[in-house]
Amino acid sequence: MLVASKWDELERWMEGQRLPKGFELLREPDWVEQYVRKMMTKALPEAAGAMIGKGMATFSESRHFLQVKIILPEGFEREMLRLMVREDRLRLEGLPGGKTETIKLPKLVKPRICKTLLKNGILQVKLRKRPALKTYHEAVIRE
Repeated sequence: MLVASKWDELERWMEGQRLPKGFELLREPDWVEQYVRKMMTKALPEAAGAMIGKGMATFSESRHFLQVKIILPEGFEREMLRLMVREDRLRLEGLPGGKTETIKLPKLVKPRICKTLLKNGILQVKLRKRPALKTYHEAVIRE
C-alpha cells in the first residue's frame, strides 16, 4: 500500500512539471511505473513482486479481457472475503488478521464487468478491459 501512495504522489508531482520537448512521456505515470518495474524485475525480482500485492497476483490478458490470479494466504475464510474493483486496482478485504491487499492492475478495466472463481486457494478474476478512446471530442472554447 505504501508503494501505491508513492506512485500517486509522483503522478501529482509530474502533472505540475514543465518538461523539455521530448520528455512528455515522463508525464505518463503508467509508463514510468512499467519502466521502474521492468528495471526492478531485472535487478531484484522479489522486490518487483512487492509492487503488485506482494507477489500474490499474476496477470494474463487477451484482446478484451484481463485475468488476475490471486494466491490467497493460509487460513482465509471464504465468507469473510470481499473483492472491490476499481478501473485501475483491486482491493481484497477480509484476509486473515483483518488485512487488506491492494493490487494495481496493468490495464484499465470496466469495474462492473467482472467474473470470479475461488478454487484451491486461488481467486481468479476475469475483467473486461476498458477500450482506449481513440476518437477526438471537441471541447467548447469559451471567452
